[in-house]
Amino acid sequence: MDLAALDRAHVWHPYAPMPATVAPLVVSSASGVRLQLAEPVAGVTELVDGMSSWWAAVHGYRHPVLDAAVHAQVDRMSHVMFGGLTHEPAIRLAATLVDITPGPLQHVFLCESGSVSVEVAFKMCLQYWLGRGRPAKRRLLTWRAGYHGDTFQTMSVCDPDGGMHSLWKGTLVEQLFAPAPPGPFDRSYVDGFAALLGRHADEVAAIVVEPVVQNAGGMRFHDPAYLVALRELADAHDVLLIFDEIATGFGRTGTLFAADRAGVSPDVMCVGKAMTGGYLPMAAALCTSRVASGIAEGGFPVLAHGPTFMGNPLAAAVANASIDLLLHGEWLGGGWEHNLARISLGLSRGLAPARDLPHVKDVRVLGAIGVVQLDREVDLAAATAAAVRAGVWLRPFRDLVYTMPPYVTDDEDLALICTAVIAAARTCG
Repeated sequence: MDLAALDRAHVWHPYAPMPATVAPLVVSSASGVRLQLAEPVAGVTELVDGMSSWWAAVHGYRHPVLDAAVHAQVDRMSHVMFGGLTHEPAIRLAATLVDITPGPLQHVFLCESGSVSVEVAFKMCLQYWLGRGRPAKRRLLTWRAGYHGDTFQTMSVCDPDGGMHSLWKGTLVEQLFAPAPPGPFDRSYVDGFAALLGRHADEVAAIVVEPVVQNAGGMRFHDPAYLVALRELADAHDVLLIFDEIATGFGRTGTLFAADRAGVSPDVMCVGKAMTGGYLPMAAALCTSRVASGIAEGGFPVLAHGPTFMGNPLAAAVANASIDLLLHGEWLGGGWEHNLARISLGLSRGLAPARDLPHVKDVRVLGAIGVVQLDREVDLAAATAAAVRAGVWLRPFRDLVYTMPPYVTDDEDLALICTAVIAAARTCG
């Protein structure tokens, strides 16, 4: 069977034309931090995964603890509807999420993807204000350079000009956008954000941001003090606050959640990706009792959302195992915080030489995120090929060559990933 030919004829890949102009690599298996290729590419038969499969496979592949959790749950039940029924894996997962996220977040809505969890968060906020008799509060306020998903409502709060969803302008709901936040804390920026919010407070349902790191919108980092300011502004103007921690949650920035860096709680928080260790699709939207009661006391007292695979037992079981492994597992050199600090230091040292390359605009590292930003667009095919020749899988985009490696990546493989990032960046000079 010619898998590559069948793929080209029938499979539509994300953010790619049909048929694809750059042929995807066929992976036959994966183990640890390595992807085994079905056929050699440039003499390479396996690749170190520098992307954690889009930031989700934080424990790598075929982890024995996670494999065992899935197998054990299959022996009990793979799925049961969540309407009118419940089960131990979902109950335990919800309790754990409440325990490890900021204190005011007490209620958990489980769903099947990050984009959907953000949709649910928006629906919670809009329905809250309907329940409070303020239907005019139906717009969302965010800052530019953000990314929150590919469904229509989430696209409406992605960057309206520079993002991949700009072609839907005029079709999407028009939201409110402040400028992208500067990296260091800037009081004048906060004052401008406050002025925008003040002018529209009567129609704003919620502020929504990615805390500390704006991910797919440009891998931009900002001071956690902005989150404190947003909490204060939301309270002062009677709007809700949403943190989208799909990418930043479960340790990626060096703290368990990015919100922990600021010591504040949103009214709604979205989590996903690393929650199941990349094994199965699952995400969640957590909210405060204020939000839940506001909906329950309204004219339509139920949250108007019900995914078919909500609370899927397989996904919940592996999520429980993944979170337990993150918090209590044995890591290289100590606990998870020490391990993340090790990865951060390795990325800082390994990517430092990129500063001397032509066309490199910035090199930055936060937690287990390493970014090389160029002054021009990346040649995706050339940059990917350079990384593959170095034995690493990377997925550059726009003007960025970056890595979010699995947390189980050892120092030797981490150095190899940095070498590949630099090799990919060189193709743009």
